[in-house]
This record gives sequence, structure tokens and C-alpha cells, in this order.
Amino acid sequence: MMRVSMSPLVAAVVFAGTIALHGQAGQPAAGARPPQPAPTPACGPGQPSSSKSVDKASRCFELRTYTVREGSSIELLHSRFREHTSKLFIKHGMTIIGYWQPVSKPDTLIYMLAYKDNAARDASWAAFNTDPEWVKTRTEMAVNVQVESVFLGATDYSPMK
Repeated sequence: MMRVSMSPLVAAVVFAGTIALHGQAGQPAAGARPPQPAPTPACGPGQPSSSKSVDKASRCFELRTYTVREGSSIELLHSRFREHTSKLFIKHGMTIIGYWQPVSKPDTLIYMLAYKDNAARDASWAAFNTDPEWVKTRTEMAVNVQVESVFLGATDYSPMK
């Protein structure tokens, strides 16, 4: 077996890329225990970094990419965010930085959220995922998406921290 060594920051980004809390694909069968999400990598003020250029006071940023799978609708996903999801993010303490539609990828939505730190992120998502309004919305406006999530710390020269 070959061992691969990587910095903690690279490992966190690779690890974070596997997190998919917001998608509807692969919902557990009735009565089955849902899979537990992977822990969020350490991020936020005072967290260790593999780079001296990451600002020690930076919030925890999460960049999420949703790719709509065949048979689902990007316009339904946009409607869901426009009419419900954004309000629920705010209700549960998430700071919305922005939403983007890649010009060359019409089946993709990219957005960024900010949190005080990784613990606040996990608490916000736990509350969001069990909110009765979200449960109803994701059922009534079901969209099959592939989710990619990357956690970021602002650099010491970034205008946004």
C-alpha cells in the first residue's frame, strides 16, 4: 500500500469535498437511520492553518456547488432557494455571501455561506435540516443534486473576513 502525505489544509479541502448535507439523492428508507455527516474541518477565528497567510480572525466560509442531475430542474432549484431556502438559512444563523449561476454550466448553482466557526456551521445545518418548513419544502420541491462543499479561511489580505 502506498501512503500519501498532504498538508492539513489540503486534507481538509479533500475531506470537505465529500460532504453533502443539502442534497436529496439517496434519502434513507423509512425507519432507517440517516447517515451521519462527516465532521466539518476546523475553521474560523483562532483555528490552526497550514498557511501563515490565512487571517487568524477569519470566519468559516463554505463554498457549495450544486449540480442538478438528469431529470431534475435547475429552475426548480432556483425557485426553492428564492422562495424558501434563503429565508431558512437566515433563520438558522447562516450568513449568505452570494449565489452564482455559472455561465457555461446551466445545470449548476454555486453559493457561499459564512459562519462564526465550524461549530456554528454544524449547529446551523443541524437546525436547518430538521426544520419542519425545510422538510416540507424539500419534499414538495424535490430536486436531485450532487453537492460539493469546500471550507475556506480568508487570507490576511482579503477585503472580506
